[in-house]
Amino acid sequence: MELETRYEAEPGSVRPGGRTARVRAAVLRAAEDVLAEQGFAHLDLADVARRAAVGKTTVYRRWGTVANLVADLLADMAEQSVPRTETGSLLGDLTANARLVQRTLTDPRQVALFKAVIAAATWDTRTAQALRRFYDIRVNEWAPCVQQAIDRTEIPPDTDPREVIRAVSAPLYYRLLISGEVLDQAAADRAAAAAVAGARAGVYRRDGDRGSA
Repeated sequence: MELETRYEAEPGSVRPGGRTARVRAAVLRAAEDVLAEQGFAHLDLADVARRAAVGKTTVYRRWGTVANLVADLLADMAEQSVPRTETGSLLGDLTANARLVQRTLTDPRQVALFKAVIAAATWDTRTAQALRRFYDIRVNEWAPCVQQAIDRTEIPPDTDPREVIRAVSAPLYYRLLISGEVLDQAAADRAAAAAVAGARAGVYRRDGDRGSA
């Protein structure tokens, strides 16, 4: 799915080439640095411009607000994420998805960045919207793996693919943000296996269909 079909035109959302693309890349990298190092509260457009060696006027004209800058950063992250893996089985595909999430959430830079954005999303509406867009894009990227499993008759035909994908990452984010338990590959593999077992049992059938299993 192309991002432009999901992302309305806003400051910083245009995808031009040439020098403008280089400026955008430098600014987004600087914004990512600040978020990872200091958190959302310290994100300032003037400081980002300085770090990116870009004129303040350019940054203010293009993004306008910190919230718009974070939204563009999340959109870029979604576009740059590793594409889904197709192994020929639902367990193989979801295990690949879970391990990708696990690697991301245990990378020191990435985990600091995600924690900063998630924390900001609890009180900043614009950031919360951008974060939802980010995860919608990633869920939509992986949902076809579940549809392929439906087509192979591995799981019930009325299974909701998006719910299955969400079920894979939810326990991993719980470990990261709530329990503080070790987030290792074994945890990722268990999350994938549990999602597959649930899908096969009809747990993720669309609303109104679960009782007919």
